Amino acid sequence: MLRLFLLAFFLITAAAHPPRAEAQKPPQRKAPARQGIPYAGREDAMRFADEVAERRGLDVEWTRRAIGQAQQLGVVQRLMQPSPPGTRRNWAAYRGRFIDPVRIAAGVRFWQEHGEALTRAEQEYGVPAEIIVGIIGVETIYGQQMGDFRVIDALATLAFNHPPEHPRAADRIAYFRGELEQFLSMQNRREQDPLQPLGSYAGAMGMPQFMPSSQVRWAVDFDADGKVDIVGSAADAIGSVASYFKGHGWHTGMPTHYPVQLDAAPEDLAALLAPDILPTFSVFDFTGRGALLDGEALEHAGPLALVELQNGDAPSSYVAGTENFYVITRYNQSSNYAMAVIELGREVKQARQR
Repeated sequence: MLRLFLLAFFLITAAAHPPRAEAQKPPQRKAPARQGIPYAGREDAMRFADEVAERRGLDVEWTRRAIGQAQQLGVVQRLMQPSPPGTRRNWAAYRGRFIDPVRIAAGVRFWQEHGEALTRAEQEYGVPAEIIVGIIGVETIYGQQMGDFRVIDALATLAFNHPPEHPRAADRIAYFRGELEQFLSMQNRREQDPLQPLGSYAGAMGMPQFMPSSQVRWAVDFDADGKVDIVGSAADAIGSVASYFKGHGWHTGMPTHYPVQLDAAPEDLAALLAPDILPTFSVFDFTGRGALLDGEALEHAGPLALVELQNGDAPSSYVAGTENFYVITRYNQSSNYAMAVIELGREVKQARQR
């Protein structure tokens, strides 16, 4: 009788207090069921696998199996198609995609939750917290949208089936083959399954959307837990963005850009725009060609670039970009992108202060 009573008591207690371990597990990110053509039957892909194995000292069967299970995805090829020639960009429309109340509010929460790591990154690397917040916000809305493509599918598709009509197709094929090689080497060294990581349609991963080569070179263990994790650790993502910028020449304390007024003859405007976003002109040469500055901009010691922000059919806007503006474009070679990062970080900072 006593045993029956104890058994009944145990069952009632278990029902009232179910195990919590399962409920506490973080949700697993899963790749959608995208069907493509496996690369196992491609001679060029298998030859590449053999070359990678030899160069990196990897097991050839492991490398062949990894690349052989990658799939050619038509959606990746379509997403990588270039814009039609002559299409003018629209800065106002681009800005509206990234500077909105939802993303700003998410940025404020991110800053509040990870303020210590942001402050420490600014102190150690000299990169302002608002720039780091701007990058992670533009890239993934602070980890909410890190991509759902299998990284190996994206990289293999762009390495072996990059759209040939792209104006720099040959260079980009070489680039993505290098990224695929880095990815395989990284996964093998970490003893992790190369079929598991998810990312963007270009193969970028984690909160800051690092390509494999950037992970290898710039990602850091900023939370000191013994591993680099830019997917699950906000601190590692923060430190890695700061490390990336410092490694690309960030100048502590330098503004990213200055306002500019144009009073330039057509030939001077063409000369100012010729270097694109690469800082080239001294303040003297810049103003001498009709790009007018005032205030602290006139005391700027380094080179400047006239950055054009196209506004569709409306007249373009312009800013004077510094070397730090150029560093942001090393993350994504777009003046619109750099301005979105700068302005999102500024808006989050102001909202946090309010």
